[in-house]
Amino acid sequence: MELTTLYRPVGPDELVLIEQSGWKRFPPRRPDQPIFYPVMNEAYAIQISVEWNVPAYGSGFVTKFSVNSDFLKRYNIENVGGDIHNELWVPAEELEEFNDNIVGAIEVTQRYYKDAK
Repeated sequence: MELTTLYRPVGPDELVLIEQSGWKRFPPRRPDQPIFYPVMNEAYAIQISVEWNVPAYGSGFVTKFSVNSDFLKRYNIENVGGDIHNELWVPAEELEEFNDNIVGAIEVTQRYYKDAK
C-alpha cells in the first residue's frame, strides 16, 4: 500500500481529542466547520500554527500522519495562495472514512506557544 504524508495544524483542544483517540483519529468537525483540511507540507502547517492557532488559542501544534494514497485520489489538491499553500478539502461527513484510512499514529512534529522566547 502506498502512503501519502499529510500535516494538520491544530489547537490545544483538538490535540487533546486526538490524544484521547490513541493518536489514531481526528475529532468530528463542529457544525460551523463543513470541511476538514489537511495540508500537503509541513511549512504550510507551521505557518498556520504560528499565524492563526497561537494568536487564537495561545498555542499551536503541527501533526503529521500517513493516509492510504488510493483513498486520497478522490480529493483534489486545492491551492489557496502561494506555492506552499496546498491542502485537501475533505467534507466533514467524510471525516470518519478519512480517519479509517490513516495508517499508523498521528504524531506531533512542532509545538508553538504564545509567550515562548
